[in-house]
Amino acid sequence: MGPADEGGPLSGDIRITVTRTLSKDQQARRERLIEAARVLALDGGYAAVTMHDVADRAGVARATVYRYFATKDHLLTEVAATWAHRVTADIDALAVGDTATERLTAMLERIVFVAAEELTLTSAIIQAVTSDDSSVDDARTVLFLFVRDRLAAAIGDPLPDRDEVEVVLGHVLLAALVSLASLRRPVEEVASMVRTAGRLVLAGALTTA
Repeated sequence: MGPADEGGPLSGDIRITVTRTLSKDQQARRERLIEAARVLALDGGYAAVTMHDVADRAGVARATVYRYFATKDHLLTEVAATWAHRVTADIDALAVGDTATERLTAMLERIVFVAAEELTLTSAIIQAVTSDDSSVDDARTVLFLFVRDRLAAAIGDPLPDRDEVEVVLGHVLLAALVSLASLRRPVEEVASMVRTAGRLVLAGALTTA
């Protein structure tokens, strides 16, 4: 496995960020690459995702992958974003309950259980999202903002210090996924942790109002 397979393009020092508006065909090609990486990560984890294999699975030239994704970690962070959208797509169904705490904890638990069912994929995307690769920065920021938006939608009710609460809960969720994927903690234990953390964070925010 050469440098390009580890995440850099052939020269090893070029970084490409896609900022242009994509055509319909280009968007479809980009989505096909993300899906190819997702399947490879689901089957074999982080090590199984190489730019060469992603290109082969998507049916494109290897150089095409680098037109859309600067590195392997950049690509897998986009896989993480797609995963997050899928898991939280039906926010009304996921965030059930009459109170903000019930809705929030239902959503957090749902994310934990889905992550545990796809643990190989979860491990791969966590490794990419927490990478110090600078090409991940923009995609990671977009992902974290999306997660905050989903947390806000689950809470629903007006809340003091809402921004701070969303940030803390985002870190709780990340810690939960790391516990599953890297520390291999039992899913019931991690689900209990996010449930308790969600309850305590919201209770604390309301107490200080």
